[in-house]
Amino acid sequence: MNWLAHVFLSEPEAEPRLGQVIADWVKGADRAQFSPGIQRGISCHIEIDRFTDTHPVVIRSMERIQSPFKRYAAVLVDVFYDYVLSCEWGAYCSIPLPAFVSTVYAGFSEYLPILPPRVRTGFEQMIKADWLGSYGTPSGVDTLLRRISGRLTRTNNLGDGASELLAHDHGFRQDFAEFFPALQKHTRVWMQSRS
Repeated sequence: MNWLAHVFLSEPEAEPRLGQVIADWVKGADRAQFSPGIQRGISCHIEIDRFTDTHPVVIRSMERIQSPFKRYAAVLVDVFYDYVLSCEWGAYCSIPLPAFVSTVYAGFSEYLPILPPRVRTGFEQMIKADWLGSYGTPSGVDTLLRRISGRLTRTNNLGDGASELLAHDHGFRQDFAEFFPALQKHTRVWMQSRS
């Protein structure tokens, strides 16, 4: 799952939501600098990824990805699932997506001054370019994949991967509809076991 799903599945407070995103930007012992609330978000992010990466429906989605994009199947499916979540938002959340995203960004903004500079810059870019609100169109997915591609150190074709979304849109939607309720349930149970 990508960041829209992570913040949606998170505890509703700003710190756990921050942790859901920080988990991709800060690794290992560097995570210890953050508050317990952010740490909970990081731990939840890791659990969501663990459950997702081993789930048979997600594996089926990754098998839909064709050459030359197979190498990036996991990344593409993460992004495509956030696209489907964005498109089908009303089926999962009673709060309209723009209102939800605005609330998340407002929570993030409160914490920007205390974040390490590199992490703060990432959040500032996310808010300014509305990364969470941009998943819902193929052009938004294309922009996101090109941004991810540009961050990779080796030459890659990930930026052209939106074509796989368009080629298998119906299949990804079916897979997501089967998988996401299971992920929601797993995440709820996991969080209850930690409280």
